[in-house]
Amino acid sequence: MSATLTNDESKTTFNRIATDLIRPLTRHAYLETWLLTLALAIAVSVYAYYLQFTKGLGVTGLHDYVSWGMYLSNFVFFVASSLVGMLISSVLGLANQKWIIPISRIAEFIALAFALWAGLVIVIDMGRPDRLLNVFIHGRIQSPIVWDITVITTYVAISTLLVILPLIPDIAILRKRMTDAPAWQQTMYKVLSLGWVGLPEQYKLLHRSIRTLLILIVPVAFAIHTVTSWLFAATLRPGWDSTIFGPYFISGAFVAGVAAVLIAMYFFRTNYKLKDYITDMHFDKMGKLLVLVSLVYFYFNINEFLVPYYKMRQADAVHLNTLFTGHYAPMFWSVQIFGLILPIILLLFPKMRKPGAIATIAVFVLVGSWFKRLLIVVPTMLHPHLPIQNVPESFHVYVPTGLEIVLTLFPMVGVLLVITILAKLFPVIPIWEYAHDKGVSEEHINE
Repeated sequence: MSATLTNDESKTTFNRIATDLIRPLTRHAYLETWLLTLALAIAVSVYAYYLQFTKGLGVTGLHDYVSWGMYLSNFVFFVASSLVGMLISSVLGLANQKWIIPISRIAEFIALAFALWAGLVIVIDMGRPDRLLNVFIHGRIQSPIVWDITVITTYVAISTLLVILPLIPDIAILRKRMTDAPAWQQTMYKVLSLGWVGLPEQYKLLHRSIRTLLILIVPVAFAIHTVTSWLFAATLRPGWDSTIFGPYFISGAFVAGVAAVLIAMYFFRTNYKLKDYITDMHFDKMGKLLVLVSLVYFYFNINEFLVPYYKMRQADAVHLNTLFTGHYAPMFWSVQIFGLILPIILLLFPKMRKPGAIATIAVFVLVGSWFKRLLIVVPTMLHPHLPIQNVPESFHVYVPTGLEIVLTLFPMVGVLLVITILAKLFPVIPIWEYAHDKGVSEEHINE
Protein backbone atom coordinates (compact mmCIF):
# COMPACT_ATOMS: atom_id res chain seq x y z
CA MET A 1 0.00 0.00 0.00
CA SER A 2 1.12 3.56 -0.67
CA ALA A 3 1.90 5.98 2.12
CA THR A 4 -1.10 7.28 4.06
CA LEU A 5 -2.74 10.17 2.22
CA THR A 6 -4.15 13.31 3.74
CA ASN A 7 -7.90 13.72 3.81
CA ASP A 8 -7.99 15.93 0.70
CA GLU A 9 -5.48 13.76 -1.16
CA SER A 10 -7.48 10.64 -0.31
CA LYS A 11 -10.72 12.15 -1.58
CA THR A 12 -9.13 13.51 -4.76
CA THR A 13 -7.34 10.25 -5.50
CA PHE A 14 -10.50 8.20 -5.09
CA ASN A 15 -12.54 10.52 -7.32
CA ARG A 16 -9.91 10.24 -10.03
CA ILE A 17 -9.72 6.45 -9.79
CA ALA A 18 -13.50 6.02 -9.76
CA THR A 19 -13.95 8.41 -12.69
CA ASP A 20 -11.27 6.70 -14.79
CA LEU A 21 -12.54 3.18 -14.15
CA ILE A 22 -16.25 3.98 -14.57
CA ARG A 23 -15.77 6.07 -17.74
CA PRO A 24 -15.45 3.01 -20.05
CA LEU A 25 -18.87 1.79 -18.86
CA THR A 26 -20.53 4.95 -20.19
CA ARG A 27 -18.85 4.91 -23.60
CA HIS A 28 -20.48 2.69 -26.21
CA ALA A 29 -18.54 3.47 -29.38
CA TYR A 30 -18.75 0.50 -31.75
CA LEU A 31 -20.44 -1.56 -29.02
CA GLU A 32 -23.65 -2.03 -31.01
CA THR A 33 -21.66 -3.08 -34.10
CA TRP A 34 -19.59 -5.52 -32.05
CA LEU A 35 -22.62 -7.05 -30.35
CA LEU A 36 -24.42 -7.33 -33.71
CA THR A 37 -21.40 -9.14 -35.15
CA LEU A 38 -21.38 -11.58 -32.23
CA ALA A 39 -25.15 -12.06 -32.53
CA LEU A 40 -24.88 -12.89 -36.25
CA ALA A 41 -22.06 -15.35 -35.54
CA ILE A 42 -24.18 -17.03 -32.86
CA ALA A 43 -27.19 -17.16 -35.20
CA VAL A 44 -25.11 -18.90 -37.87
CA SER A 45 -23.77 -21.30 -35.23
CA VAL A 46 -27.26 -22.10 -33.94
CA TYR A 47 -28.37 -22.91 -37.50
CA ALA A 48 -25.30 -25.11 -37.96
CA TYR A 49 -26.16 -26.96 -34.76
CA TYR A 50 -29.75 -27.37 -35.97
CA LEU A 51 -28.41 -29.10 -39.07
CA GLN A 52 -26.17 -31.34 -36.99
CA PHE A 53 -28.97 -32.13 -34.53
CA THR A 54 -31.48 -33.05 -37.25
CA LYS A 55 -29.10 -34.89 -39.60
CA GLY A 56 -26.71 -36.40 -37.07
CA LEU A 57 -22.95 -36.26 -36.56
CA GLY A 58 -22.51 -37.60 -40.08
CA VAL A 59 -22.44 -33.99 -41.29
CA THR A 60 -19.12 -33.58 -39.45
CA GLY A 61 -15.75 -35.18 -40.12
CA LEU A 62 -16.15 -37.44 -37.07
CA HIS A 63 -16.40 -41.17 -37.59
CA ASP A 64 -15.99 -44.52 -35.82
CA TYR A 65 -12.31 -43.95 -35.05
CA VAL A 66 -11.98 -40.18 -34.59
CA SER A 67 -15.15 -39.73 -32.56
CA TRP A 68 -13.90 -36.65 -30.67
CA GLY A 69 -11.92 -34.46 -33.08
CA MET A 70 -12.14 -30.67 -32.87
CA TYR A 71 -15.03 -30.66 -30.41
CA LEU A 72 -13.21 -32.44 -27.60
CA SER A 73 -9.98 -30.59 -28.41
CA ASN A 74 -12.04 -27.43 -27.89
CA PHE A 75 -13.35 -28.75 -24.58
CA VAL A 76 -9.87 -29.44 -23.22
CA PHE A 77 -8.76 -25.98 -24.39
CA PHE A 78 -11.71 -24.27 -22.67
CA VAL A 79 -11.14 -26.11 -19.40
CA ALA A 80 -7.45 -25.19 -19.63
CA SER A 81 -8.07 -21.49 -20.19
CA SER A 82 -10.52 -21.36 -17.28
CA LEU A 83 -7.78 -22.25 -14.79
CA VAL A 84 -6.15 -18.83 -15.10
CA GLY A 85 -8.51 -17.33 -12.52
CA MET A 86 -7.15 -19.69 -9.93
CA LEU A 87 -3.54 -18.97 -10.91
CA ILE A 88 -3.83 -15.17 -10.82
CA SER A 89 -6.34 -14.51 -8.05
CA SER A 90 -5.74 -17.48 -5.79
CA VAL A 91 -2.11 -18.57 -6.04
CA LEU A 92 -0.64 -15.09 -6.51
CA GLY A 93 -3.32 -13.42 -4.38
CA LEU A 94 -2.73 -15.69 -1.41
CA ALA A 95 1.00 -15.05 -1.87
CA ASN A 96 0.17 -11.36 -1.24
CA GLN A 97 1.33 -10.20 -4.68
CA LYS A 98 -0.30 -6.75 -4.78
CA TRP A 99 0.62 -6.09 -8.41
CA ILE A 100 -2.15 -8.46 -9.56
CA ILE A 101 -4.93 -6.17 -8.25
CA PRO A 102 -5.52 -4.35 -11.59
CA ILE A 103 -5.64 -7.62 -13.57
CA SER A 104 -7.32 -10.03 -11.14
CA ARG A 105 -10.84 -9.21 -12.29
CA ILE A 106 -9.86 -9.58 -15.94
CA ALA A 107 -8.53 -13.05 -15.12
CA GLU A 108 -11.75 -13.92 -13.25
CA PHE A 109 -13.92 -12.74 -16.16
CA ILE A 110 -11.93 -14.94 -18.55
CA ALA A 111 -12.03 -17.93 -16.18
CA LEU A 112 -15.80 -17.69 -15.71
CA ALA A 113 -16.51 -17.21 -19.42
CA PHE A 114 -14.44 -20.24 -20.47
CA ALA A 115 -15.81 -22.42 -17.66
CA LEU A 116 -19.43 -21.53 -18.50
CA TRP A 117 -19.02 -22.50 -22.15
CA ALA A 118 -16.92 -25.63 -21.55
CA GLY A 119 -20.04 -27.64 -20.73
CA LEU A 120 -21.76 -26.53 -23.94
CA VAL A 121 -18.81 -27.84 -25.95
CA ILE A 122 -19.58 -31.32 -24.62
CA VAL A 123 -23.25 -30.96 -25.61
CA ILE A 124 -22.22 -29.97 -29.15
CA ASP A 125 -20.16 -33.17 -29.39
CA MET A 126 -23.14 -35.35 -28.42
CA GLY A 127 -25.25 -36.89 -31.16
CA ARG A 128 -28.06 -37.33 -28.61
CA PRO A 129 -27.79 -34.38 -26.20
CA ASP A 130 -31.09 -35.43 -24.62
CA ARG A 131 -29.19 -38.32 -23.04
CA LEU A 132 -27.05 -35.93 -21.01
CA LEU A 133 -29.65 -36.21 -18.27
CA ASN A 134 -28.73 -39.88 -17.90
CA VAL A 135 -25.34 -38.87 -16.54
CA PHE A 136 -27.07 -37.29 -13.56
CA ILE A 137 -29.73 -39.99 -13.17
CA HIS A 138 -27.69 -43.12 -13.86
CA GLY A 139 -24.11 -41.87 -13.51
CA ARG A 140 -21.66 -44.20 -11.76
CA ILE A 141 -18.98 -43.07 -9.37
CA GLN A 142 -16.48 -45.26 -11.27
CA SER A 143 -16.84 -43.09 -14.37
CA PRO A 144 -14.33 -40.26 -14.93
CA ILE A 145 -17.08 -38.50 -16.93
CA VAL A 146 -19.15 -38.16 -13.75
CA TRP A 147 -16.09 -36.81 -11.94
CA ASP A 148 -15.53 -34.32 -14.76
CA ILE A 149 -19.08 -32.98 -14.65
CA THR A 150 -18.94 -32.72 -10.85
CA VAL A 151 -15.71 -30.73 -10.69
CA ILE A 152 -16.67 -28.49 -13.64
CA THR A 153 -19.97 -27.61 -11.99
CA THR A 154 -18.21 -26.90 -8.70
CA TYR A 155 -15.56 -24.80 -10.42
CA VAL A 156 -18.19 -22.73 -12.25
CA ALA A 157 -20.01 -22.10 -8.95
CA ILE A 158 -16.86 -20.97 -7.12
CA SER A 159 -15.68 -18.88 -10.10
CA THR A 160 -19.08 -17.15 -10.19
CA LEU A 161 -18.81 -16.29 -6.51
CA LEU A 162 -15.25 -15.04 -6.99
CA VAL A 163 -16.53 -12.67 -9.64
CA ILE A 164 -19.60 -11.52 -7.71
CA LEU A 165 -18.25 -11.05 -4.17
CA PRO A 166 -15.38 -8.62 -4.97
CA LEU A 167 -17.84 -6.73 -7.18
CA ILE A 168 -20.23 -5.85 -4.35
CA PRO A 169 -18.39 -2.71 -3.12
CA ASP A 170 -17.87 -1.59 -6.72
CA ILE A 171 -21.54 -2.13 -7.53
CA ALA A 172 -22.43 0.07 -4.56
CA ILE A 173 -20.16 2.75 -6.04
CA LEU A 174 -21.82 2.34 -9.46
CA ARG A 175 -25.23 2.58 -7.84
CA LYS A 176 -24.34 6.05 -6.51
CA ARG A 177 -22.37 7.36 -9.47
CA MET A 178 -24.08 5.97 -12.59
CA THR A 179 -27.33 7.88 -12.16
CA ASP A 180 -27.61 8.38 -15.92
CA ALA A 181 -27.65 4.66 -16.64
CA PRO A 182 -30.87 3.03 -17.94
CA ALA A 183 -33.48 2.21 -15.30
CA TRP A 184 -32.96 -1.56 -15.63
CA GLN A 185 -29.22 -1.11 -15.06
CA GLN A 186 -29.73 1.05 -11.97
CA THR A 187 -32.18 -1.54 -10.62
CA MET A 188 -29.63 -4.28 -11.25
CA TYR A 189 -26.94 -2.34 -9.36
CA LYS A 190 -29.33 -1.73 -6.47
CA VAL A 191 -30.17 -5.44 -6.20
CA LEU A 192 -26.62 -6.75 -6.66
CA SER A 193 -25.09 -4.30 -4.17
CA LEU A 194 -26.92 -6.29 -1.45
CA GLY A 195 -27.33 -3.24 0.78
CA TRP A 196 -23.60 -2.56 0.93
CA VAL A 197 -22.72 0.61 2.86
CA GLY A 198 -19.10 -0.18 3.72
CA LEU A 199 -19.43 -1.03 7.41
CA PRO A 200 -16.32 -2.57 9.03
CA GLU A 201 -18.35 -5.75 9.66
CA GLN A 202 -19.20 -5.96 5.96
CA TYR A 203 -15.56 -5.57 4.93
CA LYS A 204 -14.51 -8.19 7.45
CA LEU A 205 -17.10 -10.68 6.19
CA LEU A 206 -16.22 -9.91 2.55
CA HIS A 207 -12.48 -10.45 3.05
CA ARG A 208 -13.09 -13.68 4.97
CA SER A 209 -15.46 -15.02 2.30
CA ILE A 210 -13.14 -14.16 -0.58
CA ARG A 211 -10.15 -15.74 1.17
CA THR A 212 -12.14 -18.92 1.82
CA LEU A 213 -13.10 -19.15 -1.86
CA LEU A 214 -9.51 -18.49 -2.95
CA ILE A 215 -8.39 -21.44 -0.84
CA LEU A 216 -11.22 -23.72 -1.96
CA ILE A 217 -10.73 -23.07 -5.66
CA VAL A 218 -7.13 -24.34 -5.67
CA PRO A 219 -7.92 -28.07 -5.19
CA VAL A 220 -11.05 -27.75 -7.37
CA ALA A 221 -9.07 -26.15 -10.20
CA PHE A 222 -6.38 -28.81 -9.98
CA ALA A 223 -9.07 -31.48 -9.93
CA ILE A 224 -10.92 -30.16 -12.97
CA HIS A 225 -7.96 -30.52 -15.31
CA THR A 226 -6.56 -33.61 -13.63
CA VAL A 227 -9.88 -35.40 -14.08
CA THR A 228 -10.05 -34.19 -17.68
CA SER A 229 -6.60 -35.67 -18.25
CA TRP A 230 -7.77 -38.97 -16.77
CA LEU A 231 -10.39 -39.22 -19.53
CA PHE A 232 -7.38 -39.74 -21.79
CA ALA A 233 -4.81 -41.39 -19.52
CA ALA A 234 -7.21 -44.08 -18.27
CA THR A 235 -7.53 -45.30 -21.87
CA LEU A 236 -4.97 -47.83 -23.11
CA ARG A 237 -3.97 -46.02 -26.30
CA PRO A 238 -0.54 -44.95 -27.64
CA GLY A 239 -0.07 -41.26 -26.91
CA TRP A 240 -2.47 -41.30 -23.96
CA ASP A 241 -1.14 -44.14 -21.84
CA SER A 242 0.89 -41.87 -19.57
CA THR A 243 1.10 -41.20 -15.84
CA ILE A 244 2.19 -37.56 -16.33
CA PHE A 245 -1.04 -36.37 -17.96
CA GLY A 246 -2.38 -34.75 -14.76
CA PRO A 247 0.45 -32.26 -14.13
CA TYR A 248 1.09 -32.08 -17.88
CA PHE A 249 -2.44 -30.81 -18.53
CA ILE A 250 -2.32 -28.40 -15.59
CA SER A 251 0.96 -26.80 -16.69
CA GLY A 252 -0.38 -26.48 -20.23
CA ALA A 253 -3.54 -24.89 -18.84
CA PHE A 254 -1.51 -22.20 -17.10
CA VAL A 255 0.26 -21.39 -20.39
CA ALA A 256 -3.02 -20.97 -22.29
CA GLY A 257 -4.65 -18.99 -19.48
CA VAL A 258 -1.78 -16.54 -19.00
CA ALA A 259 -1.68 -15.91 -22.75
CA ALA A 260 -5.43 -15.21 -22.78
CA VAL A 261 -5.09 -12.73 -19.90
CA LEU A 262 -2.22 -10.93 -21.65
CA ILE A 263 -4.32 -10.45 -24.78
CA ALA A 264 -7.25 -9.15 -22.72
CA MET A 265 -4.93 -6.84 -20.75
CA TYR A 266 -3.67 -5.27 -23.96
CA PHE A 267 -7.20 -4.83 -25.32
CA PHE A 268 -8.56 -3.17 -22.18
CA ARG A 269 -5.45 -1.04 -21.67
CA THR A 270 -5.71 0.29 -25.23
CA ASN A 271 -9.46 0.58 -25.75
CA TYR A 272 -10.46 1.55 -22.22
CA LYS A 273 -7.60 4.08 -21.87
CA LEU A 274 -6.18 2.38 -18.77
CA LYS A 275 -2.47 2.88 -19.34
CA ASP A 276 -2.09 4.42 -15.88
CA TYR A 277 -3.61 1.32 -14.28
CA ILE A 278 -2.46 -1.60 -16.45
CA THR A 279 1.15 -0.49 -16.78
CA ASP A 280 4.26 -1.81 -18.49
CA MET A 281 5.20 -3.32 -15.12
CA HIS A 282 2.16 -5.59 -15.24
CA PHE A 283 3.03 -6.82 -18.73
CA ASP A 284 6.63 -7.38 -17.64
CA LYS A 285 5.61 -9.48 -14.64
CA MET A 286 3.02 -11.42 -16.64
CA GLY A 287 5.68 -12.05 -19.28
CA LYS A 288 7.98 -13.50 -16.65
CA LEU A 289 5.10 -15.62 -15.36
CA LEU A 290 4.45 -16.89 -18.89
CA VAL A 291 8.11 -17.87 -19.22
CA LEU A 292 7.95 -19.75 -15.92
CA VAL A 293 4.82 -21.78 -16.73
CA SER A 294 6.05 -22.35 -20.31
CA LEU A 295 9.34 -23.79 -19.04
CA VAL A 296 7.42 -26.19 -16.79
CA TYR A 297 5.20 -27.14 -19.73
CA PHE A 298 8.26 -27.55 -21.97
CA TYR A 299 9.70 -30.00 -19.46
CA PHE A 300 6.54 -32.11 -19.59
CA ASN A 301 6.58 -31.98 -23.40
CA ILE A 302 10.09 -33.41 -23.39
CA ASN A 303 9.04 -36.07 -20.89
CA GLU A 304 5.93 -36.92 -22.91
CA PHE A 305 7.88 -37.75 -26.05
CA LEU A 306 11.38 -38.72 -24.89
CA VAL A 307 10.38 -41.72 -22.76
CA PRO A 308 8.16 -43.50 -25.32
CA TYR A 309 10.58 -42.57 -28.14
CA TYR A 310 13.44 -44.19 -26.21
CA LYS A 311 11.44 -47.40 -25.69
CA MET A 312 9.97 -47.34 -29.21
CA ARG A 313 7.24 -49.88 -28.69
CA GLN A 314 5.51 -50.66 -31.96
CA ALA A 315 2.29 -48.71 -31.37
CA ASP A 316 4.15 -45.73 -29.87
CA ALA A 317 6.59 -45.74 -32.80
CA VAL A 318 3.75 -45.35 -35.30
CA HIS A 319 2.20 -42.56 -33.27
CA LEU A 320 5.45 -40.64 -32.71
CA ASN A 321 6.63 -40.97 -36.29
CA THR A 322 3.32 -39.52 -37.45
CA LEU A 323 3.89 -36.51 -35.20
CA PHE A 324 7.61 -36.03 -35.89
CA THR A 325 7.90 -36.80 -39.61
CA GLY A 326 4.46 -37.83 -40.84
CA HIS A 327 1.11 -36.25 -41.64
CA TYR A 328 0.90 -34.13 -38.48
CA ALA A 329 4.59 -33.07 -38.45
CA PRO A 330 3.99 -29.53 -39.83
CA MET A 331 1.37 -28.83 -37.17
CA PHE A 332 3.41 -30.49 -34.42
CA TRP A 333 6.65 -28.59 -35.08
CA SER A 334 4.79 -25.31 -35.64
CA VAL A 335 3.14 -25.67 -32.23
CA GLN A 336 6.39 -26.55 -30.50
CA ILE A 337 8.48 -23.82 -32.15
CA PHE A 338 6.07 -20.89 -32.54
CA GLY A 339 3.78 -21.67 -29.62
CA LEU A 340 6.34 -22.63 -26.99
CA ILE A 341 10.08 -22.49 -27.73
CA LEU A 342 10.30 -19.12 -29.52
CA PRO A 343 7.98 -17.36 -27.02
CA ILE A 344 10.19 -18.58 -24.15
CA ILE A 345 13.34 -17.28 -25.86
CA LEU A 346 11.82 -13.95 -26.92
CA LEU A 347 10.30 -13.21 -23.53
CA LEU A 348 13.70 -13.49 -21.89
CA PHE A 349 14.43 -10.07 -23.41
CA PRO A 350 12.83 -7.10 -21.57
CA LYS A 351 11.91 -5.34 -24.84
CA MET A 352 9.72 -8.28 -25.82
CA ARG A 353 7.77 -7.93 -22.56
CA LYS A 354 6.42 -4.53 -23.60
CA PRO A 355 2.63 -4.38 -24.19
CA GLY A 356 2.49 -4.58 -27.99
CA ALA A 357 5.20 -7.19 -28.38
CA ILE A 358 4.03 -9.47 -25.61
CA ALA A 359 0.40 -9.31 -26.78
CA THR A 360 1.52 -10.52 -30.22
CA ILE A 361 3.54 -13.33 -28.65
CA ALA A 362 0.53 -14.25 -26.49
CA VAL A 363 -1.62 -14.67 -29.61
CA PHE A 364 0.84 -17.23 -30.98
CA VAL A 365 0.95 -19.01 -27.62
CA LEU A 366 -2.85 -19.15 -27.35
CA VAL A 367 -3.35 -20.38 -30.92
CA GLY A 368 -0.57 -22.92 -30.40
CA SER A 369 -2.29 -24.09 -27.21
CA TRP A 370 -5.46 -24.87 -29.12
CA PHE A 371 -3.66 -26.83 -31.84
CA LYS A 372 -1.71 -28.68 -29.14
CA ARG A 373 -5.03 -30.02 -27.83
CA LEU A 374 -5.92 -31.16 -31.34
CA LEU A 375 -2.59 -33.01 -31.52
CA ILE A 376 -3.34 -34.73 -28.22
CA VAL A 377 -6.75 -35.95 -29.42
CA VAL A 378 -6.72 -36.76 -33.13
CA PRO A 379 -3.44 -38.59 -33.94
CA THR A 380 -3.96 -40.96 -31.01
CA MET A 381 -7.48 -41.85 -32.15
CA LEU A 382 -6.11 -42.60 -35.62
CA HIS A 383 -3.61 -45.06 -34.11
CA PRO A 384 -5.56 -47.80 -32.33
CA HIS A 385 -3.73 -50.98 -31.35
CA LEU A 386 -5.65 -52.92 -33.99
CA PRO A 387 -5.20 -51.69 -37.58
CA ILE A 388 -7.96 -49.68 -39.24
CA GLN A 389 -9.48 -52.01 -41.84
CA ASN A 390 -12.76 -52.90 -43.55
CA VAL A 391 -13.99 -49.32 -43.32
CA PRO A 392 -14.38 -46.53 -45.90
CA GLU A 393 -11.17 -44.84 -46.97
CA SER A 394 -12.30 -41.58 -45.34
CA PHE A 395 -12.12 -43.30 -41.94
CA HIS A 396 -8.32 -43.51 -42.25
CA VAL A 397 -8.01 -39.73 -41.90
CA TYR A 398 -9.79 -36.92 -40.11
CA VAL A 399 -10.88 -33.85 -42.06
CA PRO A 400 -13.29 -31.49 -40.24
CA THR A 401 -16.19 -30.13 -42.26
CA GLY A 402 -17.17 -26.47 -42.55
CA LEU A 403 -20.11 -27.04 -40.22
CA GLU A 404 -17.79 -28.61 -37.66
CA ILE A 405 -15.46 -25.61 -37.83
CA VAL A 406 -18.40 -23.23 -37.33
CA LEU A 407 -19.55 -25.14 -34.24
CA THR A 408 -15.98 -25.16 -32.92
CA LEU A 409 -15.89 -21.37 -33.20
CA PHE A 410 -19.36 -21.06 -31.63
CA PRO A 411 -18.20 -21.34 -27.96
CA MET A 412 -15.33 -18.96 -28.66
CA VAL A 413 -17.84 -16.36 -29.80
CA GLY A 414 -19.82 -17.12 -26.64
CA VAL A 415 -16.76 -16.42 -24.48
CA LEU A 416 -16.27 -13.07 -26.19
CA LEU A 417 -19.95 -12.25 -25.62
CA VAL A 418 -19.77 -13.05 -21.88
CA ILE A 419 -16.58 -11.00 -21.41
CA THR A 420 -18.06 -8.11 -23.42
CA ILE A 421 -21.21 -8.00 -21.30
CA LEU A 422 -19.33 -8.24 -18.02
CA ALA A 423 -16.83 -5.56 -19.07
CA LYS A 424 -19.62 -3.18 -20.09
CA LEU A 425 -21.62 -3.61 -16.90
CA PHE A 426 -18.82 -3.69 -14.33
CA PRO A 427 -15.33 -2.13 -14.00
CA VAL A 428 -12.59 -4.42 -15.30
CA ILE A 429 -10.33 -3.15 -12.50
CA PRO A 430 -11.59 -3.38 -8.88
CA ILE A 431 -12.20 0.23 -7.82
CA TRP A 432 -12.27 -0.33 -4.08
CA GLU A 433 -9.28 -2.67 -3.98
CA TYR A 434 -7.16 -0.46 -6.22
CA ALA A 435 -8.09 2.68 -4.29
CA HIS A 436 -7.36 1.01 -0.95
CA ASP A 437 -3.97 -0.13 -2.26
CA LYS A 438 -3.20 3.48 -3.21
CA GLY A 439 -3.84 4.67 0.33
CA VAL A 440 -7.43 5.90 -0.01
CA SER A 441 -9.37 5.64 3.25
CA GLU A 442 -12.45 3.45 3.49
CA GLU A 443 -14.41 6.54 4.45
CA HIS A 444 -13.89 8.10 1.03
CA ILE A 445 -14.46 4.79 -0.76
CA ASN A 446 -17.84 4.47 0.94
CA GLU A 447 -18.98 8.06 0.48
